[in-house]
Amino acid sequence: MKKIAIVGGGAAGYFVAANLGKTVGQQTVLFEQANLPLQKVRVSGGGRCNVTHACFDPLDLVEFYPRGKKELLGVFYTFQPGDTMAWFDDRGVALKIEDDNRVFPESDSSLSIIEALTKAVDQNKVQLNFSDGVQEIAKVEGGYELTTKSGIHFFETVIITTGSTPKFWKSLKNMGLKIVNPVPSLFTFNCKDPRIEGLMGISFEQAEVKIINQKLEAEGPMLITHWGFSGPAILRLSAWGALKLSESAYKFDIEINFVNQSKEEVFTFLNDKKQVDAKKNVHKNNPFDFPKRFWISILNYCNIDENKVYADLSKKQLEAIATELCQGRYAINGKSTFKDEFVTAGGVDLKEIDFHSMQSKKIPNLFMAGEVLNIDAITGGFNFQACWSEGYVISEKLKEIY
Repeated sequence: MKKIAIVGGGAAGYFVAANLGKTVGQQTVLFEQANLPLQKVRVSGGGRCNVTHACFDPLDLVEFYPRGKKELLGVFYTFQPGDTMAWFDDRGVALKIEDDNRVFPESDSSLSIIEALTKAVDQNKVQLNFSDGVQEIAKVEGGYELTTKSGIHFFETVIITTGSTPKFWKSLKNMGLKIVNPVPSLFTFNCKDPRIEGLMGISFEQAEVKIINQKLEAEGPMLITHWGFSGPAILRLSAWGALKLSESAYKFDIEINFVNQSKEEVFTFLNDKKQVDAKKNVHKNNPFDFPKRFWISILNYCNIDENKVYADLSKKQLEAIATELCQGRYAINGKSTFKDEFVTAGGVDLKEIDFHSMQSKKIPNLFMAGEVLNIDAITGGFNFQACWSEGYVISEKLKEIY
């Protein structure tokens, strides 16, 4: 008789199944409502799969998690990104570390990751029930009853790896677990402003972004999109500010430094430019690294005539340009989901979980991993790493039990 159920065929669920070994694997059934597993893995990184991040010290690694930092430390000492890379390398998947420390398969295809995981699960003889989602979980004497399309099944042990699915949060709440109300974590900012109108696709290598009247700021690459602002700097802000920004109904003001210099430095630079290139047309001579279209937009916003040369710029005009480049204020009105990589803050309260085993403190033989928990990270492979690490901890515990 099968004794273990894994509910959810995403990264966390599959990594549990991939590490069980045959002895435990043959006692295990994985239930997945879709007809194919690993859907988020499939689309991650634009189909390339950002499998982890090259940060190999758990003390540094936990700093990328707005929620779960304290709890994950021990988990990462058990299984960290170096272990993830070795795991896939041992199974014939060559990985590469890119300049920003994100880790991808050398094939640049998520199928390499998916094939390694599915092969390991098959080798462990785990029974796979696709298109057979769990509708209900009930605690009964000696274990659990799972109601699925194929009927009612009894299991001694259940692993919940269902991601951010409200239905399962409701079931777990009914079983007595505390649930933190979920809100979006990784999202981009909607902004309609004449300064960025028609400038989609323009990027900035190192922008600094602050949320006005809140202690929230981030820096990194930033992108102007047709709906507003995106890129790593914005996504970091959305992760760290997930709860506060939700409370504000996603209406707030931001201040952007597009050039990674102080206003005083930029003013001095432009004033020097006024002396050195006195007769050059301001509109035609952009002295910064960003594209000329953005420079012209800022000049138009500051009412700088297109025929002006640098010598004609007044101190007030120089200050206006420096302010726009270093302290430009933009009104944000709403958010957009970041590609297909939707991440939530919220889920099962972390005080409910024993992180030595990923088991419920209240309910025996009930394990959880992945986004069902109130754990999330910034973009860059960190959310997957939490899934791999938590899944590995569960598989090791199950091998002890069975």
